[in-house]
Amino acid sequence: MKVVIQVVDKASVTINNQIYNSINNGYVLLVGIDQNDDEIILKKMVSKIVNLRINPDENGKTNLSIVQTKGEILSISQFTLCASLESRRPSFCKAAKPDIAKKLYEIFNDELRKNDIIVKEGIFGEDMIVSIENHGPFTIVLTENDI
Repeated sequence: MKVVIQVVDKASVTINNQIYNSINNGYVLLVGIDQNDDEIILKKMVSKIVNLRINPDENGKTNLSIVQTKGEILSISQFTLCASLESRRPSFCKAAKPDIAKKLYEIFNDELRKNDIIVKEGIFGEDMIVSIENHGPFTIVLTENDI
């Protein structure tokens, strides 16, 4: 599993030329689920994400979690994060099968919500345009090795 975390001032996801969801002040999570992921890994990733102290405090230091700042999350499924780049053409054979990935992605978002965080999503498997106003910019790539 890979999750790209971007601290944002605002973000939105557009589907079929219509804004589907948007947030202010929080994180955009680009979520890639691979074929070896399970609920145990998801829960560990959620714990890491909600407890990361990557938001500025009153002194501008990265010292606060998203729970402390009452930020929102825009979660976007992105199987391309599981790409293997051994050749010039990416292979996505390590990504979870769509039906499994969708179920795990929904569980992941539900686990985030258990932390009193507003979580908005795109639509799994849809062609989406994600607009991100990255704050800092501050971007972190979180993998299973980090939990």
